[in-house]
Amino acid sequence: MNIEEFRDYCLSKKYVTESFPFDEKTLVFKVAGKMFALSGLEHQPTVVNLKCNPEKSLELREQYSEVIEGFHMSKKHWNTIIIEGGLPINFIKELIDHSYDLVVSGMTKKVQKELGFI
Repeated sequence: MNIEEFRDYCLSKKYVTESFPFDEKTLVFKVAGKMFALSGLEHQPTVVNLKCNPEKSLELREQYSEVIEGFHMSKKHWNTIIIEGGLPINFIKELIDHSYDLVVSGMTKKVQKELGFI
């Protein structure tokens, strides 16, 4: 998966915005104002940070060399994924979905209802 495919998939999800809140090189994706993905555009190969539940994070890091502790993020809740490596695109999409879903599930029930998630 390249960065454009990653960007397109993130933006295809409901209530997602993209911005550069930190600097002109760090692309951030938020769902309803909450960050679920980011990428430092200067990295080669392309890497992205995705939120992940702590137990799954450890499993993924043990299974895949392309999944490491979140760079400049909470190592417990974020993974850095090399997306221009050997991981299948559908698997990367599942990781994006998981990150997005974690952020949505952390919203109050009221906000989830207002946005049509429940």
